[in-house]
Amino acid sequence: MKLKDEEPKEARLRELARVIRSKNAGPFLLTLDVLFPTIEAFERVKGSGVINVANIAKLYRVPPESINIIFYPPGLAFKIVMVRPIISGDITDTDVYGAQQHTPLLDLIVPLHKST
Repeated sequence: MKLKDEEPKEARLRELARVIRSKNAGPFLLTLDVLFPTIEAFERVKGSGVINVANIAKLYRVPPESINIIFYPPGLAFKIVMVRPIISGDITDTDVYGAQQHTPLLDLIVPLHKST
């Protein structure tokens, strides 16, 4: 139970970000972009440590070595680049444009630590 003046201890990434999207970067790579409305939101997520290779590899069920994460503070954003598990356009590909691959990030839990 949450007390009236108690700050939340965690939030979903979709509650903190303004944009969460995915797209192909050619037929072999997928990019996931997350953009934030404020420096505070960006720093909270970055500072939480939840955006890391191990967590993303587990979330997407891909090898950690196939992932690169780039934080871009001037743009209040980060980008995840990974090798697509299925090549775009393959007969078994269900998302040829890579536009629906961001959904696992939406419910990623971000721990929130009270600023002092």
